[in-house]
Amino acid sequence: MNFSPLDNPIWNSLNSEHRSLATLHGSAGRFSPDVSPLVGMLDGTETAFDDLAFVLSDGTRGATFTAYPITVPAGWESQQRVINQMVCTEVTEFRTDGVGPLGEADVPDMLELAATTEPGPFGSETISFGRYYGIRTDDGRLAAMAGERLALDRFVEISAVCTRAEFRGRGYASSLVSLIAAGILDVGKVPFLHVKTENEARIVYEKIGFSVRKPMHVTAVNKI
Repeated sequence: MNFSPLDNPIWNSLNSEHRSLATLHGSAGRFSPDVSPLVGMLDGTETAFDDLAFVLSDGTRGATFTAYPITVPAGWESQQRVINQMVCTEVTEFRTDGVGPLGEADVPDMLELAATTEPGPFGSETISFGRYYGIRTDDGRLAAMAGERLALDRFVEISAVCTRAEFRGRGYASSLVSLIAAGILDVGKVPFLHVKTENEARIVYEKIGFSVRKPMHVTAVNKI
């Protein structure tokens, strides 16, 4: 399989499965801030940054990740780091303990959980990306969640994987990610995700069937 679309997944998502959520201008694009602060560019040229300045004309900050480092031109503030991209072609460990679907009515609880656990950007309309699942306690608290984010022609990203501190170590992340990954594979697509290089969650994902594909360069920018 050709995995090269994952070298620039945000741009390719903006121009394919998530075109309806995109604002595009030339060689740059973004999602609505309520959906995600992620932005994409065709490449890292100054022309692409000029187009990005147009789509970020409201002064908001954007972030992208690519398989190659981006040189940020003058006139921009930036922060850069490296994360790992992982892919899964077969789920080797499958659990569904206590997992249930999440919908619009669950968004307040999802926002509170994301604010508490900080899995990455999560806004009031992030659920528009795709299917989300959670695990609730007996008293109804949302203890853990995960869902789909970027969608390309042949790939779907798993994101927002998070568990409250007091419920970690119970296999909740494994149950959520394995269920979502299996669902993606069932429709003929390949699940992928991104994890910080120092995050021990990588071991959990490897047990499910994910493997590191390559390092990805995260570039967060705002126009000065």
